[in-house]
Amino acid sequence: MHTSLSRGRLTTDIVLAVVFGVFALPFALLGNAVDVIVLIGFVGALAVRRLAPGWSLGIAWAAAILQMVALRDLQLSDAAVLGVLYSTAAHGGRVVKWAGLASAGAGAIIATVYLGVVKPLLGGAAFIGGTGDAFGVTFMIGFLFVASIAVLVLAWTAGLLARSVRDAREVRRREDLANRERTLVEYRYAVEQERNRIARDMHDVVAHSLAVVIAQADGARFAARTRPEAAVGALDTIGGVARSALGDVRVLLAELRHDEADAPQPVLDDLDGLLERVRDAGLDVRFTETGERLPLGTGHQIAVYRIAQEGLTNALRHGDVSAPVDLDLRWDEGGVDLEVVNAMRADAATAPESHGIRHGIPGMRERAQLAGGTLTADAGADGMFRMRARIPAVAGRPA
Repeated sequence: MHTSLSRGRLTTDIVLAVVFGVFALPFALLGNAVDVIVLIGFVGALAVRRLAPGWSLGIAWAAAILQMVALRDLQLSDAAVLGVLYSTAAHGGRVVKWAGLASAGAGAIIATVYLGVVKPLLGGAAFIGGTGDAFGVTFMIGFLFVASIAVLVLAWTAGLLARSVRDAREVRRREDLANRERTLVEYRYAVEQERNRIARDMHDVVAHSLAVVIAQADGARFAARTRPEAAVGALDTIGGVARSALGDVRVLLAELRHDEADAPQPVLDDLDGLLERVRDAGLDVRFTETGERLPLGTGHQIAVYRIAQEGLTNALRHGDVSAPVDLDLRWDEGGVDLEVVNAMRADAATAPESHGIRHGIPGMRERAQLAGGTLTADAGADGMFRMRARIPAVAGRPA
């Protein structure tokens, strides 16, 4: 089985295998040509142990079999078997990994039989244990088998442990990568939500301010000849509204650039200023508030303020400004009910600017839903336009 291996790691394996061969070469030269060939085989097995663990195991077996067929003694080069077994467990696939374990067991048996029986009988070496005493020979063969299998299996187990550590690190790396990606997605979603909120605020500020400016400009144009002082007051109002709108737009743009993350947002206490500006624009607003105010979160207060602002702006732009507009806040234990009622102009349904209602109301409905509330807006048969919103005191499930 071939595995992907970088050029640097392959070079390292080859260099280490060559260094091992250089150290073992003097011992091989003390023997004959077979010992040198066996050494070359083990060096080759070490060189490809991570690139191709299966081939490495096969080459090591071939070198070991050649050594036993030639009845050669153990050499320093035989230590390469430990590195090969380690690599089968650390870098091999499923089949190669378990083949390495089987090779460790089979190798221990074959080495014991070769060194304890075959070599003394065919190679002229003395039996392990000295004089050939049956008990001594049996004991030494048993000891040789236990030592062989312990060393070989230990090398394979060390590779399996290294593999487990590497796999655990890879799992942690992937988990960290997944967590970073999830955090990045959440961050992007939060940024998108914030930009949507800023866009809604921008619409509210611009739409409301332009409605006031247009109404005041129309009034000033008609009053300029007969009541100059009224025209001057209208111009003052236009200037104040324009400056306030410019400041709000700058704050929103600063938020968009993240230069002023702590930009102030309107709250319930700012309703008085809103009513004053709308009344200065010529709208007769009748404000009533019943019940005891409950503490609302900042987001809920912004929703109440913006919904009221949108309702009054729509009344100023699309309603009959000569008729009074009712703004009611009704508090109870669960939150607040907001209602804006204004008379519609006769041409409101066909006026070119009537599309503004279609853009503003959905934004207010979304604001209410984000605060866990609801918003409805409808034109009645009695010629009145009603916008009703329910904002809970505590954020709940969006309706």
